[in-house]
Amino acid sequence: MMEALADTLKGHPGPSLLLCALLFRLLSRAQQELPVPKVVRQDAFRHWRWRNLSLSLVHSVLTGTWAVTCVLVWPQLLTSLHSYHTPAAYLLVCISSGYFVQDVCDIVLSGHAGGSWEFLLHHALVIWCFLYTLYTHVYVAGAVVVLLVEVNSVTLHLRLLLKLAEAQASSTYYVVKVVNLFTYVTFRLPTQFYLTWYIVHNYSWLDHAAPFLASMMVMNVMILIYFYRLLRADFFTRRRSKAEQGGRQVGVQRFLSD
Repeated sequence: MMEALADTLKGHPGPSLLLCALLFRLLSRAQQELPVPKVVRQDAFRHWRWRNLSLSLVHSVLTGTWAVTCVLVWPQLLTSLHSYHTPAAYLLVCISSGYFVQDVCDIVLSGHAGGSWEFLLHHALVIWCFLYTLYTHVYVAGAVVVLLVEVNSVTLHLRLLLKLAEAQASSTYYVVKVVNLFTYVTFRLPTQFYLTWYIVHNYSWLDHAAPFLASMMVMNVMILIYFYRLLRADFFTRRRSKAEQGGRQVGVQRFLSD
């Protein structure tokens, strides 16, 4: 059944991606009926961000688990990033692409593009790479390996949701921040650098290696900056002066926070 579905998607990658984006949009609408913490409900920006991150969490749980399963069942995905693929792998890339398209639309249409340009840049890089994969059926394995970083995104989104609920002092937040650091250094960083090494090592014969390598280098810089912010916020905190706290408050509506 999955093979038949994947074959159908391969024949119509554009409409299939839009359908997946629509399904995520409908799921986002359904999530609005779920209860949220009072502190989140009282602020419009926090409420939107809670909803946006909640959908991101669903995507991360789904695709992260799916990617790990694919790699365990078909270990060739880790070594044949250019040409090897399976129906399950192609379907995973299509579904994830739909999410990223939906998220870009949500950010822009909600009026938060100005404060989330880094996220939009990241999404744009991912979307063009995934679109190339969906239309050419090349680098499907590479896209699956990319999605291993979603294992870290699960804890990253949980951490941000707890911060939105102002639960940084809870034992739950402490556990999540430690696990988040662990998954960052075991899934996100190694995956990103492995993909970069693979492109550099096989640069001479890979299709469109230059734009893919450029995209990877931009994302490498971004994840290192995020890693620094993460360490600074969770493990190297310091007491701020009143002036600093005031400046911090002014920037509270940045989509990307520490």
